[in-house]
Amino acid sequence: MPQAPEGVTVVLGAQWGDEGKGKLVDILAAEADICARCAGGNNAGHTIVVKGDKGEKKTYAFNLLPSGLINPKCIAYIGSGVVVNIPALFNELDTLERKGLSCAGRLFLSDRAHLVLGFHQIVDGLKEIELGGSSIGTTKKGIGPAYSSKASRSGLRVHHLYDPSFPEKFRKLVEGRFKRYGHFEFDTEGEIEMYLAFADRLRPHIVDGPTFMHDALTSGKRVLVEGANALMLDIDYGTYPFVTSSATSIGGVITGLGIPPMAIKKVVGVIKAYTTRVGGGPFPTEQLNKIGETLQEVGAEYGVVTGRRRRCGWLDLVVMRYSNIINGYTSLNLTKLDVLDGFDEIKVATGYKIDSVEISGFPADLDRLAQVEVQYITLPGWKSDISECKTFEELPEKCQQYCKFIEDFLGVKIQYIGVGPARESTITIF
Repeated sequence: MPQAPEGVTVVLGAQWGDEGKGKLVDILAAEADICARCAGGNNAGHTIVVKGDKGEKKTYAFNLLPSGLINPKCIAYIGSGVVVNIPALFNELDTLERKGLSCAGRLFLSDRAHLVLGFHQIVDGLKEIELGGSSIGTTKKGIGPAYSSKASRSGLRVHHLYDPSFPEKFRKLVEGRFKRYGHFEFDTEGEIEMYLAFADRLRPHIVDGPTFMHDALTSGKRVLVEGANALMLDIDYGTYPFVTSSATSIGGVITGLGIPPMAIKKVVGVIKAYTTRVGGGPFPTEQLNKIGETLQEVGAEYGVVTGRRRRCGWLDLVVMRYSNIINGYTSLNLTKLDVLDGFDEIKVATGYKIDSVEISGFPADLDRLAQVEVQYITLPGWKSDISECKTFEELPEKCQQYCKFIEDFLGVKIQYIGVGPARESTITIF
């Protein structure tokens, strides 16, 4: 395994999420001192599969906590750009502890992170009902409403838990939501009591975020950033409005952690060997046929957080080219390549046309995106099991060709290839 450089290594989702970022983070965290989350909340979902002491498989699901916690020498940090559901945080922490993963003294949280409160989750559902046929398909975790409170400068941050005015500010926020959505059932005083009770337990985990990161970098610590969601769900650059409410791009890393751009040494884009997405919105390469069903079943494409079936389609290199010009990937992690083992031929999207004219870039207007005629190239399948391959050279020649086509099209080298769900089912090329 290559030695992680000093400074910051970033792992970002390059498509619509669910690319398998957690497994790479788990691998790289073995060489990192700190694993950090910079944006999003407990709407993210990473599944890690590892071998136990007796060789048995152990599965850990991470939602809010950085999945680097699975490595006992790695410190986990939740940055200022994350919105934090405190009950969910401790529920997840307790679940990991019950599974035998000791996290004592290894989890820290920025005092500037905003809180996801109980009424945010209720409002999330009310907003979806309000949207009706235009439903975005959120996870109903309250993430969007929490970021709305933040943007309107009425949100509550971690440090507010220790302010005597916390109850008053909480009540004011709830009253504002009652005025907007009508009086919904909510135990305001009970929620206040619960959060104040959590405050004592939370206190040992809280740090001054920017100072924490500055001290880590100036002391030569190796920092691994675990991106949440993916570029196509970014609030500015994703398929708006079918996006999340945070900056999921490289820009979100800088603002969410409070670090300078030059601290970032490596940006790994995680790209699934085909394309999936959850929720609404145009999906140009979606396959509503046997191909899509096969990808869904063989790839076990069900959401970690919601259990929803993911929509599936061929790999879209138009999306990837757009993703790369924004995030500037230094290398790629191609995941779930083994899911394509059974196909006679494999299609890859290389362009979009509207009215027979090829368009450049990726359309901002979703009406235009829904009109595109996808331009495909067809590559031969390799029709063999690659799950036991340990090196790139062991992959079938046609499988190698598939990988090289992606590299050549994007101008970015593939550094890691996933050939199965377990930690050891990853080929490291350089």
